[in-house]
Amino acid sequence: MKKVLALIMAAALALTLVACGGNGNSSSGASGGKKVGICIYKFDDNFMTTYRNKLEEILKAKGYEVSTVDGNNDQAKQTEQIQTFITQGVDALIINPVMTSAAEQIVQKVKEAGIPTVLINREPTEGEMESYDKIAYVGCDAAQSGTYQGELILDTPNKGDINGDGKVSYIMIQGDPENVDAKLRTEYSVKALTDAGVEVEQLDMQRGDWDQEKGQTITANALAQFGDKVEVVFCNNDAMAMGALEAIKAAGRKVNEDIYLVGVDALDAALDAISAGEMTGTVLNDADSQANKAVEVMEELLGGKTFTPEEQQVYVDYVKVSPDNVSEFMTADDSAAE
Repeated sequence: MKKVLALIMAAALALTLVACGGNGNSSSGASGGKKVGICIYKFDDNFMTTYRNKLEEILKAKGYEVSTVDGNNDQAKQTEQIQTFITQGVDALIINPVMTSAAEQIVQKVKEAGIPTVLINREPTEGEMESYDKIAYVGCDAAQSGTYQGELILDTPNKGDINGDGKVSYIMIQGDPENVDAKLRTEYSVKALTDAGVEVEQLDMQRGDWDQEKGQTITANALAQFGDKVEVVFCNNDAMAMGALEAIKAAGRKVNEDIYLVGVDALDAALDAISAGEMTGTVLNDADSQANKAVEVMEELLGGKTFTPEEQQVYVDYVKVSPDNVSEFMTADDSAAE
């Protein structure tokens, strides 16, 4: 009789444990312990560091098993990493492509594996995702960020024409010209000026690869070549703008007095510079909102939702940041340091 009771109790205990596991009452939470692979184009990009940290924070809090890899700005390496995740049987992928031109190859690979996938930060060209209804892009409309850069210049007292010669003479520091964001920021920042009836003159345009040191070198060379003719420095991101600022200081120029400087991302260093009067403005590329939206879309895909071609681009708005509102985006520590 004792043996029978013991067996009944053991069976009851086993059923209880199974039930608890099925409800996901552990660190797995509502995710049920699903595995998510995150591919970042390179870890030493300031903005993508903020973005991936937020992604990991959100996913782990929801109980997902998260693995994040560094593509080292090497598309071949990232393609291998994606294949490794597929082989490991991850339930979903979040991919920040090294090259937007590789999007079609990435889409085909995840489609064959049937893995729900969210592309982030670097937008595929139109039509590249249409063949797979379990994939979407989450990011911002890069044209909007460029337009906001141009508007920051238009908001200055002289609309960028510091020397009063009737035109705005500028240099443009691009990220990666192959990148859609770089192309659109470059085009629409200037378009905002011309659409407002402002005459422009491009003195120089160079590729800075999103890199601070390259931004500094390009700006230093342009200032040495064109001198006081340079009225505006457009940078496709804040890292390059921070490099440009160092070159501007070294050349004895003063931002907002005899030259204007704008970037994109609203990195802490850029916000500090704007607050100190050393940068004209930036455009907030909201990493937190994008990370939350990326996870939201990923969970919709995991839940069985499919996306039509018209639904596959999911945008989060940029925000224009100037001296008038920069305090709203600074942390308490930053404000206390002013």
